[in-house]
Amino acid sequence: MTELAQSVPQPQNWKLTISYDGTEFHGWQVQPEKRTVQGELQVALGRITGESPLPQGSGRTDAGVHALAQVASFPLTAPIPPENLLRALNRTLPASIRILQARAVSSTFHARHSAKAKTYEYRVFPEKPTFAESDSATQKALPGKICPPFLFPYVYAYPWSLDVAALEAAACAFVGQHDFLSFAATDPDLSTREGAHPSNSNPLFTSEINHEVQLATKAATAVRTIFSSTWEQQLTADGTLLVYRVRGSGFLHHMVRNLVGTMLDMGRDRLHATQIPAIIAARSRSAAGPTAPARGLFLHSVEYDGAE
Repeated sequence: MTELAQSVPQPQNWKLTISYDGTEFHGWQVQPEKRTVQGELQVALGRITGESPLPQGSGRTDAGVHALAQVASFPLTAPIPPENLLRALNRTLPASIRILQARAVSSTFHARHSAKAKTYEYRVFPEKPTFAESDSATQKALPGKICPPFLFPYVYAYPWSLDVAALEAAACAFVGQHDFLSFAATDPDLSTREGAHPSNSNPLFTSEINHEVQLATKAATAVRTIFSSTWEQQLTADGTLLVYRVRGSGFLHHMVRNLVGTMLDMGRDRLHATQIPAIIAARSRSAAGPTAPARGLFLHSVEYDGAE
């Protein structure tokens, strides 16, 4: 029995860094009869290796959301060099999904539960004049432009004038540890979203279903820590691009899109940054602003402690 056990190949844990255009997918998570990024990866791995592990992502991007550097982990028994796996996946996957890096990692690494911080980016294309902070006193505005059709799937083409100073003041107010329930989607699934890190000594061979069962037994919490929250103006050949970048310990379902929708209401003077403490304290989705469209959101990067 000992010799037989020793002859059986042991699974190796893998880490992928992935970039994808989410336009044509129903989000990251595999769903029956729907095209998803996780599903495409699973099928590609099956074609290449004969194994079909379900890659575990660092977070579940929604339908239409993009990723610059999503991270996924999974076990494989097949002995395949990293460069070969990288090349084979990029040949097999659709062009809208690209594998940037593939490497073997320790058995304790899990793309979601090992993550220490994530950064998201949201891109807004103002189609009406935008008042820059330095120009607010004279009301000098940067002119808006019609959003080009080839850019439209990757930005929120915003149809109202915006005050950038108001956006920046609002963004600063979110830094720190807060209960972000007012900015979470109105579903009961908060505990299974990003930012929950259950104790698990060997998550590699635990199925996604078992992870969800473990997480669901814990009390739902909407407390997250935001390390940085900023708006940046980028002048491009197509027009002014407003980019919101937020880095945090984890994010609730629709949290970034709800933050952006609320700040845009402040940028057009429908709300004010001084109302943010009251909105947070309300712990009610109805207290905050609208949900910004998925197409402007990008998972920018995921950080780990280096022990991979």
